[in-house]
Amino acid sequence: MFNIEIYNRELEWIFNQFPSYQKVGGRAYKPGIETMKEFDAKLGNPHKKFMTIHIAGTNGKGSVSHMLASALSQTGLKVGLYTSPHLIDFRERIKINGEMISKESVLDFLLKWKGFMLEQKPSFFEITTAMAFDYFEKERVDIAVIETGLGGRLDSTNVITPVLSIITNIALDHCEHLGFTLPEIATEKAGIIKPEIPVVVGEVTNQTRAVFEDTAAGRNSLLIFAQESRFKDVLASEYNLDLKGDYQTHNIRTVLAALYVLGHNQQFMSKTKHGWSDENLREGISHAARNTSLRGRWEQLHEKPDVICDTGHNANGLRVVFSQLRRQKAGRLFIILGFVAEKDLEKIFGYMPRNAYYFFTQASTERALPAESLAGKCKSLGFEGEIQAGVGVALEAFRKICKIDDLLFIGGSTFIVADAINFLENRDNFFAD
Repeated sequence: MFNIEIYNRELEWIFNQFPSYQKVGGRAYKPGIETMKEFDAKLGNPHKKFMTIHIAGTNGKGSVSHMLASALSQTGLKVGLYTSPHLIDFRERIKINGEMISKESVLDFLLKWKGFMLEQKPSFFEITTAMAFDYFEKERVDIAVIETGLGGRLDSTNVITPVLSIITNIALDHCEHLGFTLPEIATEKAGIIKPEIPVVVGEVTNQTRAVFEDTAAGRNSLLIFAQESRFKDVLASEYNLDLKGDYQTHNIRTVLAALYVLGHNQQFMSKTKHGWSDENLREGISHAARNTSLRGRWEQLHEKPDVICDTGHNANGLRVVFSQLRRQKAGRLFIILGFVAEKDLEKIFGYMPRNAYYFFTQASTERALPAESLAGKCKSLGFEGEIQAGVGVALEAFRKICKIDDLLFIGGSTFIVADAINFLENRDNFFAD
């Protein structure tokens, strides 16, 4: 009989014993794949038992991964999906056809491999990667969409040899680990390109083009730039996506280019049988959020007043998000904003709406930038707002003053969005009280 107390205890144990990047930041970063190779070998190399698609990139990995997994499952395939970080439940990281890994499977894995983990000290991400590979093999998936954690070349997931590699885009983020220039970061991400395996690059710039072209040429890999492909003019609005956000136009072009490449792969197509059709693929792409339970991508949490959240957390991502926010029609604009402490905020400040009233806050994580520090920086630049100790109290403060035609945006970090979703979902009719 399943014991939820043991499950919670063991899950808490790995969070404490092997701190995650999500929880503590750079202290948890462990570059290199040697320990992962050893763990994988102990498991019997499960990732070799099913096809994989490998996805890296600064922004858009999550949306592309979920859209692709949804499209493939719509064709009748059994599709694994491994992503990070999670918002609410650890099990969000590992899914098959939209269903999270069972608590029983998580517990079985942790108990079985506890000795190895204590002896070899893998990172938190190596543990979850191994768990995903093991689970996908046991459940006999046809294919798995695997998202890198950080970077690519030295990422734990880079033990796989996929049928397709995807790099969504390159921007300045996690520079202390990946490099301080776009070519340096592109080189790390391009590390997932494998010999004679095709690669789709979603967005390319003059600074990153040579990195991808040279790497692909050196490995004899077909290279497709989605923004220059037959899908370069496709708009997200043509697909009526349930994943909202202006940035989804770039992501859908990447997904369509990836599906085009897969459609010319005989090994892959032999698995799809009769389910591979434009209708099924379009249906899967359009309903990615519903089919995979992905959250936090320009997600509307409430209407009248409108409350929107987005997990965009770096300058490149927030530039698009704040641009879209400025075009929304609302009586007044309010923003609950918080960041992680290590984030470079200087460029982000330049994109923040000036016509908004801010609730400067911090998420419930030790990585959070103190609200007082954020408020001090923002107010020195002329932004208007107040300090609130957490996302929940910020929502309470907004509720006291909001009108039905106001708009509240919540963002700045994944953790801020997670706190908001968790707070609101535990309080039915919060705005009606």
